[in-house]
Amino acid sequence: MMDQPAYHLDIEGLQDPLTDGVSSESLRGRPWVGIHFDCCGAYTRLYRNAEGTAYRGHCPRCLAKVSLKVGPGGTNARFFVAD
Repeated sequence: MMDQPAYHLDIEGLQDPLTDGVSSESLRGRPWVGIHFDCCGAYTRLYRNAEGTAYRGHCPRCLAKVSLKVGPGGTNARFFVAD
């Protein structure tokens, strides 16, 4: 597998697959958790869905999916590791 570039490029008008086309304005202030993907050594944020029931996303390199459910009591943890 080829190494991914170590930079982020924003191109106006393109949708970000990590946020499923949600505008950056609507993400401002939206709850998020940090995920480190052991599979590729990559890190990203997952934003809570509009229903407030889960955090969903994928590895930015290999696209492995991850989902964290929001439950009663919850947790104070903000960072997680996906194997």
